[in-house]
Amino acid sequence: MQKFTLHKGLTAPMDRANVDTDAIIPKQFLKSIYKTGFGQHLFDEWRYKDPGYYGKPESERQINPDFVLNQSRYKGASVLLARKNFGCGSSREHAPWAIDQYGFRCVIAPSFADIFFNNCFKNGLLPIVLPEATVAQLFDESAAFPGYSLTIDLERQVIVKGQGQEIPFEVNAFRKYCLLNGLDDIGLTLRYKEKIAAYEAERLATKPWLAHTAVGA
Repeated sequence: MQKFTLHKGLTAPMDRANVDTDAIIPKQFLKSIYKTGFGQHLFDEWRYKDPGYYGKPESERQINPDFVLNQSRYKGASVLLARKNFGCGSSREHAPWAIDQYGFRCVIAPSFADIFFNNCFKNGLLPIVLPEATVAQLFDESAAFPGYSLTIDLERQVIVKGQGQEIPFEVNAFRKYCLLNGLDDIGLTLRYKEKIAAYEAERLATKPWLAHTAVGA
C-alpha cells in the first residue's frame, strides 16, 4: 500500500450529499476479478451521457461536459471535497479502489458512511472529517479560485491552505500509523513473518503428520 505522509494537490468539489457507492463505481464494473482498472469508471454515470459497461472503450463514450471532473480546471485533482454522508450504500471495497486509482489521495467531507470510511484507510486513501461549515468554506474557495490546492500533512494532522492557514483534523492513531507506513492488513501481518515462519517450522517438526494431511486435503 502506498504511504501517505505529506500531500499537496488540486481540489475538486463534489457538491452532492449522500453520494453512494453505486454512484462512485456502478455495479456493472464489479465483474473484474482484478483489483485494478476501476479508476476509469469512477462516477461513470455522471461523467458520461451514455450507459457504460465493462470493456467498452472510453473513446466511444459521450462525455458530460457539465460534470465537475470533466472540467479542465479540475484536471489532475487529487483532493476531493464532498458533502455529508459520502460513501453510503453498499459496502463494496471497489469504491475506494476507484477513487484512489483515479488519482485522489484524500477525501474531505463533514461525514462518511462507516464501512466506506474504514475501507479508505485499508487502501491508502485518507478520509478527513471536518465541520460542515469548514467544508462549506473550502467549497466556496475552490469555486472562487482556479487552481485551488490544499496540503495535507498527516504527521501534524493539519490541512494547510495556500496562504498558510492551517485546519486541524482528527485521525485514529492506529489508522494514522498504518497510512504513514503504507501498511494494509496484509502488511501488518507480514511484520511478523519471521515469527510466523518459526512457528510453522516448529509445528512441522513436532507434528509432521499435519503436513501430510494438508497435502492430501
